[in-house]
Amino acid sequence: MALVHPEGYAIVQALAARGVIGDFRAPDVLRFGFSPLFLGYAQVWDAVEALRDVLATAAWDTEAFHTRAAVT
Repeated sequence: MALVHPEGYAIVQALAARGVIGDFRAPDVLRFGFSPLFLGYAQVWDAVEALRDVLATAAWDTEAFHTRAAVT
């Protein structure tokens, strides 16, 4: 699954801080891989809830999540 958001990098970092691992592709793409062999319904639900919360509260909008690392 891929989503586009102008603050994609910071959002992926905020989700990683909550244990939801995604991938960022410049300039603004958030990518998430879902494998039915490894993930259950509850884990996908929890990841979507974390994404909803990060977006609704703008939890991504901190200096720590905007600082780009060499490897994402």
